Amino acid sequence: MPPQLSIIAPVYNEAGNLERLVTETDDAMTSTGLDYELILVDDRSTDGSRDELARLSAGDERVRALSLDRHAGQSAALLAGLRGARAPLVVTMDADLQNDPADIPAIVALLEDHDVVSGVRAKRKDTVPRRLASRISNRVRRLVLGDPCTDIGCALKGYRAASIEDLPPFDGLHRFLPLLALRHGGNYAEIPVGHRARTAGASKYNIRGRFLRGVLDLFGVSWYRRRAVPVAAHPLESPPCHHSLPRTSG
Repeated sequence: MPPQLSIIAPVYNEAGNLERLVTETDDAMTSTGLDYELILVDDRSTDGSRDELARLSAGDERVRALSLDRHAGQSAALLAGLRGARAPLVVTMDADLQNDPADIPAIVALLEDHDVVSGVRAKRKDTVPRRLASRISNRVRRLVLGDPCTDIGCALKGYRAASIEDLPPFDGLHRFLPLLALRHGGNYAEIPVGHRARTAGASKYNIRGRFLRGVLDLFGVSWYRRRAVPVAAHPLESPPCHHSLPRTSG
């Protein structure tokens, strides 16, 4: 029987964080009573994360470890997890423990009445340059695209699975996922969530590279939204048959 909730986290060189991630996620989900799966997608880590994932998934049937064929980035790992998810509700988060799994139940509760729920980090534990770059990029993205998401850098988000079907696969998808999930309409909500300092692993954040790629992606998504066409179709119903009665003489 499929689970009620799929929790997805891309993984790249997060050895030392993964066991705690599994434990904290289970602690958070215990109070909900929901049957869940935790999908951890390895982006070809080089630090021992793969071995840790294999051990964790072997010891807990709720933990599903997937692996990309090659190192392809966060968007590819996230999309692989979304495609492998089996539940009608989906929560995404980072594997570095800067997102607090204790916030997941509140996001799931909002999904009862919303299609997309985005976490907004309160009291961020980032450097000043990183917070400034995030603020600028968020404002530019919202101005150009009309994106309702005020903190796209927060990976802790929830979706109804139906809203994230048939996503266009491209590098950078994770930065626009809420907007793309709402491309056919739907209800959106935001919720304050915790943010913690990294305690293990190395940050993959690069302000210069992220800014340049973000600008290109911004115009690409803008083009896609203008040019996308609906492809859903339904069987054509046959018109009702009108049988005429034979004429009688007399």
